[in-house]
Formats: sequence, structure tokens, C-alpha cells
Amino acid sequence: MLIESQFVVSDAIVNETCLAGDPWTGIVKKGQTFRILDLDGNQAVDTLFYNANDATERYSAVDTIQRQGQIYLTTGSVLYSSEGNPMLTITADTCGRHDTIGGACSAESNTTRYALSKRPMHSCRDSFMHAITHSACVIERNITKRDITANINFFMNVPVTSDGGLSFADGISAPGKYVEMRAEMDVLVLISNCPQLNNPCNAYNPTPIQLLVWN
Repeated sequence: MLIESQFVVSDAIVNETCLAGDPWTGIVKKGQTFRILDLDGNQAVDTLFYNANDATERYSAVDTIQRQGQIYLTTGSVLYSSEGNPMLTITADTCGRHDTIGGACSAESNTTRYALSKRPMHSCRDSFMHAITHSACVIERNITKRDITANINFFMNVPVTSDGGLSFADGISAPGKYVEMRAEMDVLVLISNCPQLNNPCNAYNPTPIQLLVWN
């Protein structure tokens, strides 16, 4: 469901740009609102959430899908944790569909989907790994590669085919589209702004995103 935000950019307490292919991490406190803005359109934003006070509790794709009977996220969707607790609620969305099952690209998936020669190319898995070894707010919570689980792909369009397969389709986002979430607990946000150069959904052109937080 498409709903626009009432928040004004100039009031944001965090306003940062994440370049294509880079990771981004941050803490969003309970009650704050977090926006991911697709600056140039059709950029996949692979995202993980953790309880900022106990990182063993993290976003659960299984609980989120099961509780809502829906594999796509939009306004009104609640993101649940591995403990069954609400982590964030989507309060505004101008894109309308966000993927929960396509997963993050990796050296292995690049090889399987595209070609053996694509294995060394940078991937979202690489960005997640970089963040857990270089970002202070992640390191101090003792997050390791074992904690990189199923992620959300904001702005990504992954229809399920009639035989149960996945189709990585053209994106439905556009420049300036965004999704906003209200934190229901203190959350650590871990993002890989997807570097994928092999998927036509972003016209083979990864682009920057903007991250904003409001009290």
C-alpha cells in the first residue's frame, strides 16, 4: 500500500549517503523512524536487523512471512524477530513491494546464476562480512558471519513463479522512492547497498541510497 511520509528531511537527526556496493550500519532507537531512500531508482538494498541490546535476537524472515501470510512487505507490514517480537513496522512506502526471500548475492550465487568467471566479483555477502569486521557498532555486539541470516531486499522485485521458483524481475522502484519504518525496539541496522552488476533489474548500474532517522 502506497503511503507518503509526513517527515521533513531537514528535521532528520541522521542523513547519510551510502554509495553503491558499500555497507552501512547504524542504531535506530525504539520509537524513532528510519527511512531508506532509493536515489536513482531500482537499487536493491539488502538489509539485516538485530536487537541492539541482544544481537542473538535478529530479524526472522520465517516469522515475518508466517505472521502476515505474505512474502512481500509494504506499509503496515511488521518485521518480526527470531523471538517472535515486533522489531519494526513499515509506516510509509512509496515503492509498494519489498522482497523477503531472494536472499543476498554471494560468490556462490554469482557463479550459479551467471558464470564461473563472476565468482570473484564483489557481493552483498562480502559487504556484510566487511561490516562485521570494520564497523564499531557491529563489532562491539560480537556479531559474526554465523549471524548473517536471511535478509530483506528493499526495492527488489522477486516474483514467485507458478511452479514455486523465483524470478528476479525488473525493479518497480524509481528515483526518490522510499520506505520508512518505526522501530519497535532498539535495532542495529546492517545494510549492503547491492553491488550486483549482472542482474538487469538495476540496468547493470548500482547506485547510491540515502539513510535518514527521525525522533
